[in-house]
Amino acid sequence: MSWWGKLVGGAFGFMLGGPLGALLGVALGHNFDKGLKALPDDSGFASGDRERVQTAFFTASFAVMGAVAKADGRVSAEEIRMAEAIMAEMSLDAARRKAAINLFTQGKGADFDLDGVLEQFRRECHGRRTLIGMFVEIQLQAAYADGRLDPAEDRLLRHVCARLGVSEFDYHRLERMVRAQTGAAGRGAGEAGTARRAPSLADAYQVLGVDRDASDAEVKRAYRRLLSQHHPDKLVSKGLPEEMMKVATQKTHEIRQAYERIREARAG
Repeated sequence: MSWWGKLVGGAFGFMLGGPLGALLGVALGHNFDKGLKALPDDSGFASGDRERVQTAFFTASFAVMGAVAKADGRVSAEEIRMAEAIMAEMSLDAARRKAAINLFTQGKGADFDLDGVLEQFRRECHGRRTLIGMFVEIQLQAAYADGRLDPAEDRLLRHVCARLGVSEFDYHRLERMVRAQTGAAGRGAGEAGTARRAPSLADAYQVLGVDRDASDAEVKRAYRRLLSQHHPDKLVSKGLPEEMMKVATQKTHEIRQAYERIREARAG
């Protein structure tokens, strides 16, 4: 049974406590026990533990997305449409969609405990870099809903990264990649969710995080590294909710497109 199935089925043994549990409890209209223990500190997850991480990822993703959308003082129509587009990409059913919207709304609130949420999320994820990287990419994707990264959003996202242990270097790398991907998606200025176009050559290099003068071997290494980091099955095994597999799959498609664009340009 999925993490969501256990939630609606009443099997709360793996349920979160702390700020994340409180957020999800409000989103679902329940009051969960906040005294539940955290994940054991080991390198692997048992089935229930993975479901707990999936619950944490889902909860934190939409709540922090609301905080990012509000960072510049207002939530734009484009940002709302982007959040809805991400929900649509995940094929959320009515109940999960309602929970995601409620989490997004809580994240916009003045009393949202951002640091508490981030600290618990990092702990629940065991600091797993690929999982946290995907989380940051989703936040950046939402931030670029209107085609630009507002300075206030940038400051907040840097703070998010600092709390999650993501370096400035990695933040810049992820920001450049998402900026290039959202450009290739035709997203911006209200175009959230429109059909994706092939990346430009400049965007392709940005997606792979390599310079134009990188060797073929360096380009291939970057490509293989990114594919491994975004492999949907690997991410789900580490705690990515199954609903977000489509997001990871789309990102691997964009990485392949970028690599093929560079190969074609170099072959010509």
